[in-house]
Amino acid sequence: MAKRFELIVFDWDGTLMDSTGAIVASIQAAARDLDIPPPSDERASHIIGLGLIDALRHALPDLPTERYQAVAERYRHHYLAQDQDLLLFDGAVELIDELTAAGHMLAVATGKTRKGLDRAFEVSGLGPRFQASRCADECHSKPHPQMLEELMAEFGVEPEATLMIGDTTHDLLMARNAGVAALGVAYGAHPRESLEAETPLYCAANVAELAAWLRQQA
Repeated sequence: MAKRFELIVFDWDGTLMDSTGAIVASIQAAARDLDIPPPSDERASHIIGLGLIDALRHALPDLPTERYQAVAERYRHHYLAQDQDLLLFDGAVELIDELTAAGHMLAVATGKTRKGLDRAFEVSGLGPRFQASRCADECHSKPHPQMLEELMAEFGVEPEATLMIGDTTHDLLMARNAGVAALGVAYGAHPRESLEAETPLYCAANVAELAAWLRQQA
């Protein structure tokens, strides 16, 4: 039977790796280091998936522009101190292997930098399972469609044969802007109601539920 989606693109943080809490804590710690009132958990988690400077502009909107780089440096300090201890969500490796065995092409589109994603690939051991990836320092930040457009061009796959999977509205809006179907996962950064408001094909409560949907529908 023909596959509905030839290319499946995953977000990374909050979708495959359980890193939402570490990102939020690192943003808040970076702000405190520089005597800046830290953003709330809700505000800090909302910006996950964006490129770092774009994320900081949203998390700390009243900060003078020239200070964002200093906050970014402190953020990297705090995040890198713990990222080697972060884990993939239960079932993520098995899901990726199952999709590969079923003949899907797999890629990652992330708000991480290339250096950050390469580090995450190495720490998790998941890197070789993906045939391509795009990062926020190589493309426009989500929800701009450039990451998906470049991946589709690289694989020679049309939008109707492409699926984006992510835990934030930024992922779902990027998919919409690229003319691509999307799945939301409600175990990451953004709440289920926010994801469902963007009308994804489905919103999974955990990796097992995501795998079951993909097994039947993808």
